[in-house]
Amino acid sequence: MEQTLLIFTLVELADSLVDEYDVIDVLTVLSDRCVEVLDVDDAGVLLASQEGELQFVASSSESMRALELFQIQANEGPCVDCFRSGKSVVNLSLIDSGWRWPNFTPRALEKGFQSVHSLPLRLRGRTIGALNLFRTDQGPMREDEVVIAQGFADVATIAILQHRSSLDAVALNEQLSVALESRIFIEQAKGVISVSTRCTTSEAFERLRAHSRNHNTRVTEVAREVVEGRMPVGDLDPLKIRDTTPRH
Repeated sequence: MEQTLLIFTLVELADSLVDEYDVIDVLTVLSDRCVEVLDVDDAGVLLASQEGELQFVASSSESMRALELFQIQANEGPCVDCFRSGKSVVNLSLIDSGWRWPNFTPRALEKGFQSVHSLPLRLRGRTIGALNLFRTDQGPMREDEVVIAQGFADVATIAILQHRSSLDAVALNEQLSVALESRIFIEQAKGVISVSTRCTTSEAFERLRAHSRNHNTRVTEVAREVVEGRMPVGDLDPLKIRDTTPRH
């Protein structure tokens, strides 16, 4: 079952990267699949801006999003260390790392997490962000799972850079800027939908994703239309049970 799910995930991600795609949607799907395929309970992706500051991009839950934002604000945590060093942080017990991250660790423990893993997003020696994986127990990830996790981090890097054959420094910075700008529109749209329909921000995002899939439109474009008032919230498609059958 585990191998089947891994194969399905790779097929799904490869399918998503064909032609035009929305990088935020792909990274959110990747975060979700990390939780399903690996022995982890939450996942998130942080990216560096042109100024070198980490910013939140995607996560598997709103709870994870809040923790990632706190990590950025506190300027400490596994993702920060991973990004700065360009090296993986694997099988680290949060209980034993209080001295390392005095502000971040208590917040992570409050949310029930016990161990953490962070894999770098790298391109030609340059670290552009990190994939964070959290667990509610202290058992270590298996070696093969660490390899898979780094593979997912590499997929995230490809998605961010749109897998263009020739990337110079200017193009790289442009891609990162677009991804981070897209996140701003999505956060604003989530707020608009949440207030208008009295739903959670997680449900609001799922509604954005559902509408974008149904109409073959990038989730960022749907979010922009909602924020700018060109797409009334009432016109968004309702949520439906997602079909997990691989596309051919």
